[in-house]
Amino acid sequence: MTLTEGLIRLIREKPVSDSDLHKTALFTLDAVANTIAGRNSIPGRKLLQWSENRPLDAARRAFVMGGLTHILEVDDVHRASVIHTGCVTVPVALSIAAERDIPGDKFLKSVLFGFEATCRVGMAVGPTHYKVWHNTATCGPFGSAMTAATLLDLSDEQAMHALGNAGTQSAGLWEFLATGAMSKHLHAGRAAEAGLVAAELAEIDFTGPPAILEGPAGFFAGACPDADPDAVLRDPDAAWQVHLTSIKPWPSCRHTHPAIDASLAVFEELEGGAIDHIEVETYQAALDVCDRPVADSEYEGKFSLQHCVAAALQRGKVDFSAFGPEAREQAAVLAKKVSVSAKEPYATAYPGSWGAAVSVILEDGTKVESAKPECKGDPEAALTDDEMINKARDLIRFGGVNDPNAVIDGILEMSQGGKPLDVGTVLAPAA
Repeated sequence: MTLTEGLIRLIREKPVSDSDLHKTALFTLDAVANTIAGRNSIPGRKLLQWSENRPLDAARRAFVMGGLTHILEVDDVHRASVIHTGCVTVPVALSIAAERDIPGDKFLKSVLFGFEATCRVGMAVGPTHYKVWHNTATCGPFGSAMTAATLLDLSDEQAMHALGNAGTQSAGLWEFLATGAMSKHLHAGRAAEAGLVAAELAEIDFTGPPAILEGPAGFFAGACPDADPDAVLRDPDAAWQVHLTSIKPWPSCRHTHPAIDASLAVFEELEGGAIDHIEVETYQAALDVCDRPVADSEYEGKFSLQHCVAAALQRGKVDFSAFGPEAREQAAVLAKKVSVSAKEPYATAYPGSWGAAVSVILEDGTKVESAKPECKGDPEAALTDDEMINKARDLIRFGGVNDPNAVIDGILEMSQGGKPLDVGTVLAPAA
């Protein structure tokens, strides 16, 4: 049995409870809210402009929605695999449901299964993969294919072909960070599209490689120098990975969040006084992606530890406005006083825990510091249902929908058999 075949069997034999479906509905809501909000952005408007000039089949709908979901950098992330799961699964389910009569509980089960496949592959790629490859882009197609295979009622063999052909399309490089290009949105969209196309082809018995993961010319051999193949099937009786996925409260790269959390805690204790310098201790991956002393654009600000810390210390909050031109100008001087380094215990705790400590040293020598071993929104510091719903409500309004409650109620009612959301609600231009 190949790893892909074992993964499909593990997922399809794993019991699904009402609690699992409820949690999946909340994460589906988060993804849809991000999709709608993503329309109100420059890249989002460009994606919608592109889509208006050509017919959209299921795969292209998934591509556009996947890209929109990831634009504002406030969608979910599974920390052990470093993957944004909702943007590569929920758009696939929405797109298929637009053409087929899909019950709400089956819709949610397909998303749950997609999360599991994506995360299990992602936990196996090893840390070196992430230095060059964007895990959401490379591992996302496996989850996308698993979501589609569930909704299309593929057999185990057909699902294996779908995941095999999804995996052979894995791609997505970090080079875009050098210029702040819009490529990251393509990563999410293409991952969603690739898995859906692979599943549609498998439905008519278009074959794929059974050992796409562990084969001598497979995914691990080609892109994962320190892969841990056993992680794909490890702990089959553990909780579904959706329960181990984090929700982002701040609209920036997740690697900035522990430092933001610590900075906000410091802000509460600062009582004036001129700041001499700021020390941030975290883990190496955060530096690899977000060590950016100068943020020349909104997007660069979202990937700058220095800007995020400075903005949090100045404003006492981090929202969309914290990354605009005025906010970046206000934070620029303070950001230059921020030094970042990889230190214990955060360095070796990653990726199991994403933590940071922030120390603010005033000119009179006073030090105010805070340490956050986890991020707000992690399973250990999870948002409540109400907090997740309120976050979704704000995002949906940001996307131009005047009545967010209709979207929210429709998604949450799917676990009781309600119908999936009309895809037209998601893809309409922002008001």
